[in-house]
Amino acid sequence: MTHNATRRNGLTLARRAAAAGAVALAVASLQPVSAQAADTRVIGGKPAAQNEFPFMVHLSMGCGGALYKKDVVLTAAHCMEGSGNNNRITVTAGVADLNSAAAIKVKSTKVKVAPGYDGTGKDWALIKLARPINKPTLKIATTNRYNRGTFTIAGWGDTREGAGTGTTKLQKATVPFVTDRACKWHYGNRLVAKEELCAGYQSGGIDTCQGDSGGPMFRKDDAGKWIQVGIVSWGDGCARTGVPGVYTEVSHFAKDIARAANAL
Repeated sequence: MTHNATRRNGLTLARRAAAAGAVALAVASLQPVSAQAADTRVIGGKPAAQNEFPFMVHLSMGCGGALYKKDVVLTAAHCMEGSGNNNRITVTAGVADLNSAAAIKVKSTKVKVAPGYDGTGKDWALIKLARPINKPTLKIATTNRYNRGTFTIAGWGDTREGAGTGTTKLQKATVPFVTDRACKWHYGNRLVAKEELCAGYQSGGIDTCQGDSGGPMFRKDDAGKWIQVGIVSWGDGCARTGVPGVYTEVSHFAKDIARAANAL
């Protein structure tokens, strides 16, 4: 999975958001959308079944997200142009296939980008919807106890690095936790360890990519329910050997996200 060209700009550090109008979900960039490169999608995955991840949503600018509340989407800051009133985003929900006639489409009314976001760390944002979407929401982790093990990733982003096309059918895959120390072997001080979480295989081959940005990284909690631990953020390329994907560490920002959502 490679992140968008604000998996930090260009394919080297691209955010994983897709270019405007693209269907892919990007996960590779750490910069604002306007500075992002091509999009990316889940690499090495397989199609998700309808209703398998009912909290997943696709954003019209080519990013992903998850229903935090029935009328609030949690996504990546680098997919947004800033905070404020915004009715330009179309959120597609309720389907694994974006071309399905059953797709639910709702416009945004407002966006809240993480306070202090400047392209490095703090890569989260909320979208207020014009009306609630009657689909399950995805609980977010409030402690770091679930920041380990094996995670599920999903998105409509590129299925190979540099494709720039995305897919209309939701893809899914699983990736293992990578320690900050191991992640820094590649990224060094570019990794904001307190705010970011790494995942991926040393051998590569499975990752998020452009067009997956903003989508959730999640796992089962102790009760067997899905819980979100990360937000697709950035990475160097997609699914490269020895190069993990980098995700916003949701638990670190859980209180800030809750406060911002209540204020929307």
